[in-house]
Order: sequence, then C-alpha cells, then structure tokens
Amino acid sequence: MVASLVALVTQFSALTGWCEASGDISFRNGIEAYQTGQFVDAAKSFRESLSQRPSAGTFVNLGMTEWRRGRTGAAILAWEQALWVDSLNQSARNNLKFARESTGVDEPRLEWYETASTWLPTNSWGWIAGAGLWLALGMMTLPMVLRWRKSSWYQALAALGLGVFLLSLPAHFGVMTRARIGFVLERKTPLRLTPTEEADTVATLTAGESARQLRVQGDYAFVSTRSGLGWIERDKLGLVCPL
Repeated sequence: MVASLVALVTQFSALTGWCEASGDISFRNGIEAYQTGQFVDAAKSFRESLSQRPSAGTFVNLGMTEWRRGRTGAAILAWEQALWVDSLNQSARNNLKFARESTGVDEPRLEWYETASTWLPTNSWGWIAGAGLWLALGMMTLPMVLRWRKSSWYQALAALGLGVFLLSLPAHFGVMTRARIGFVLERKTPLRLTPTEEADTVATLTAGESARQLRVQGDYAFVSTRSGLGWIERDKLGLVCPL
C-alpha cells in the first residue's frame, strides 16, 4: 500500500511539467498550493481550471488533492471524471484501483454497452457515428448526383460507413446512460425511503460508492445502488459527467 501511495504522488509530480508549459494560471496555482500542503486552495484552483477547460490531467490532480484532504468520495469522483474525458488515462485507473482497494468500495456495475463506451474517449463515439453515417449517405447519393459509373468501390464504402454507424450506436447509447452514474461524496450518507429529511433510512452509503440516478425531485435524487433503491440528497451525489 505504501508503494501505491508513492506511485500516486509521483503521478501528480509527472503532470507538473505539463502545467508549467500551459498558460492556465489556475492550474499553476493549484500545483503550487498542492506542493505547499494547501490542499483546500489547491482544490479550489483546480476546479476553477476545470470550469474553463475540462481535462483529464486536471481531474487527476483534483482527485489526488481531495484524497490528501481525506475526501474519498470527491477523489473517486474526480478520477472517474478523468476517465470520462480520457478513458485511456492510466494515472486515473491506477489511482481508482488503489483507492478502492484501500476503502473496499466496489466499481460501478455497467451494462455491456456501457462497458463498450469506455473503450475510447467519450466524445469519440459521437464523431465515429456521425462519420459513419455521412460516409454511408455520401456514397449512396453522390454517385447519382455526379453521375458516376456504377462501381463496387463506393458501394463497399457505403456498406462500411453504415456498418461503422450501426456498430457505434450501442457505445454511443452507453455514454448517455453512464452520464447518470454518480458517486457518493460523504461518509454515512443516508439512502431514504422518500425524498424528505424525516423519511426512514433504507441504507447508509459509503463515500465513493456508486449510484445510478433515475430521476430528480426537488433537492433529492432517486437512485439505484448496491444497497437498493432510495432517495439521496443531490448535493451528496456527484455525477460522473463533468459537463
């Protein structure tokens, strides 16, 4: 575990060079505050940077800052958001593995199409679906408009485009459903029977535990968790979609 913690801190330091080369003042302020142990100020600066331009590296740094503050739920959320922006970010994956092994919190349960949506960066699937559709439509209409001679090559391209479009749809749908997954931000968060403060507690949720938001009513969200269905205060649940 000690070795994992050292690796986690090293991953933060590795991002410092990128920060110094960027023009993001809030990002640089966050690095400086973190290095001097001012974790509250560091988290504030990283969040300001994210409000201007969400990036996986900033989310990774925010997660490590929240971890040092003892805010497990916020740290796990930030690392999950890093993977939302860039599913190939290995630092975020390593940190999540370490955090979950340390706390005993399980990964969120994903449907097969949601798992497929994690194979590439989130925004990629929309572009892939759009490119495939336009390629198919173009190869079906352009030969008629331009009066090209019949040829198998543009028919093959049309079939390829249509195939890419259809194959990318499940992953694109998975992105939309994954956007409703959130993570509990505070320890001992009550899962209530009804959306009121006086309601009976169905279960007590752990910081960093995943919950799928099904609907919203006022200040509460109706969620599905490993402990069952119930209502949770919205400010105690952070959704994975950072935008």
